[in-house]
Amino acid sequence: MLFILLIGFMLIGFIVQSRLKSKFKKYGAIPNALGLSGKEIAEKMLHDSGIYDVTIQSVPGKLTDHYNPSDKTVNLSPEVFGGRSVSAAAVAAHEVGHAVQHAKAYRWLEFRSAMVPMVGVSSKAINIIFLIMIFGAGMLKMFPLSTVFLVVIVAQAIITAFSLVTLPVEYDASDRALVWLRSTGITSGEKYEQAKDALTWAGRTYLVAALASLTTLAYYILMFVGNRD
Repeated sequence: MLFILLIGFMLIGFIVQSRLKSKFKKYGAIPNALGLSGKEIAEKMLHDSGIYDVTIQSVPGKLTDHYNPSDKTVNLSPEVFGGRSVSAAAVAAHEVGHAVQHAKAYRWLEFRSAMVPMVGVSSKAINIIFLIMIFGAGMLKMFPLSTVFLVVIVAQAIITAFSLVTLPVEYDASDRALVWLRSTGITSGEKYEQAKDALTWAGRTYLVAALASLTTLAYYILMFVGNRD
């Protein structure tokens, strides 16, 4: 049953991602009310928030936009950095929302940032175990199967916790972005609803990922319990 759920979440994730790309393409063709670029919007929101030590830069790729708290950079994809659309405004403001969280010591962002090294180690551990299972299954006989399962469960638990903590971080950043976009008139009326719709679909990708991660964890736990029986 859990395996079927996991497959279901993978399918839903694909659908949500496709819908998200469609929304961003649609709203990427609609200019924001003030005709500002994503870079200009990010600068304005930072300054309106009293933040002057964050750098805005363009990074290659599509939907690669992110805020890096370690070096205080708002990284925008080319179409957002130079774009003057509703979607560019929404994404730029959302990423600055993370910078505002950082400046205000938003506890969920601090918690997520602290988890990043552990998540990296956990992901590598799971990948190594699966590679050994595929190419060198004999090596796993050096360890009790229960121990291998426990390592996978602990690693997946850390990844799942990270996914769950990411939810309030992302939703809060979008809320901050939308409040600011409306107050400045960059998106107002129908354009505000369009920006809200774009960020809502972006948030759903994180929700599906968190549910899929939680299901994966439950699947591993049941496998461990079944192996002990």
